[in-house]
Formats: sequence, C-alpha cells, structure tokens
Amino acid sequence: MTPSPRSGMMVSGRAGRPPGRGGAVLELGKAGEHGTGGGVVPVLADGRVVATLQTSNWRTQAVAVVGDRSWTFDRRKQELVGRWTPEPADAVRVRARQTSMWKGTWEVDLEGTVVTVESDSYWKGTHRVLAGGRQVAGSGTVGTWSPRPTLTADPQVPLDHQVFLLWLLVVISRRNTSTMAAATGAIVIAGGSS
Repeated sequence: MTPSPRSGMMVSGRAGRPPGRGGAVLELGKAGEHGTGGGVVPVLADGRVVATLQTSNWRTQAVAVVGDRSWTFDRRKQELVGRWTPEPADAVRVRARQTSMWKGTWEVDLEGTVVTVESDSYWKGTHRVLAGGRQVAGSGTVGTWSPRPTLTADPQVPLDHQVFLLWLLVVISRRNTSTMAAATGAIVIAGGSS
C-alpha cells in the first residue's frame, strides 16, 4: 500500500497508475467536502476538485459536472449510459455494458473510442482499462473502512471520459459489495438450517 498524493491515506492495488503513464490520480473525495454541497462528491486530482458527482443511493444514476458541462449517467436496460444533461433523454454519448459477469469484463464506448474494462484483482477491487490491448487506465482504492475507487489514465483520455469510468467503477464496486453480502447471507441461512 502506498500513500495517496492527496492526504497520505493508504491506497491499495496499483493506485490506479498504468505502467509508464504520468496521468494524475482521480479519486472520489467525501460528500460535502472541498466546497461541495451535501450529497455532492468531489472528484479530486492531486488534491484539487476537477469535477463533482452526485450519485443516487438507490438507483444506478448520477449527475456529474466536469468544468462547465453537466452529464447525466443512468442505467438503460442492460447498459450504463451517459449524455450531456441538456440533451434529450434518449441521447447517448458514452455507454458501458457488461460482457462477462464471471470475468467482470465491460465494453465501454467513449464517444466512438471503444475500451475494455477488466478486473485486475477481484479481492482488491482493481481494474484495468484497455484500448486495442494497450492499458490506458487503471484503478485502485483509497480508504480502508469504506474504500473509494481511484483512476489514473493516460493524459490523452479526456477528463469527461475519466469521470464516466470512475462512476462505472463506483457502480461495479456497489454491485460486487451487494453480491458478496447476498452470498454471505445465503451461506449463513444455509448453515443455520441444519
């Protein structure tokens, strides 16, 4: 584990840094901190706010503000999609769909650039993002009791797309946590029935 550049907190996994890349580590701050309102999570790069993310606790939905642009992220059927907020509800600029539940693989279309998100370590909750077989981003986590995902991408990956990928990592983390809780509950129930 290595210290986070923002706060000295421990970062597990690869700290999101792809090999040989010099991109800034994006990490989720805590809701309401760094001048954001209640329920709004700052997205930090080297300790400064570069975007905000307002997620729903009960739905796979979020509103992100990157610079002067507002994005709406939502689930539509079997896909996670994103559009600029002023656009019609059926517009899609970015999308992600799970291609393998067992391997934890996702195919992501970032406004025409298709990348693959693969599980790097299921136990650490880390992922790598590949474009044409080349790693362009990687994830890690920050915090211990309630780990939050981090993402480090090549500088060529637009910040808007990095924020979508970070939100995707939040969704994946929530799904993995609920799956583990359900599996643990089933084991406890089965164990108590004898």
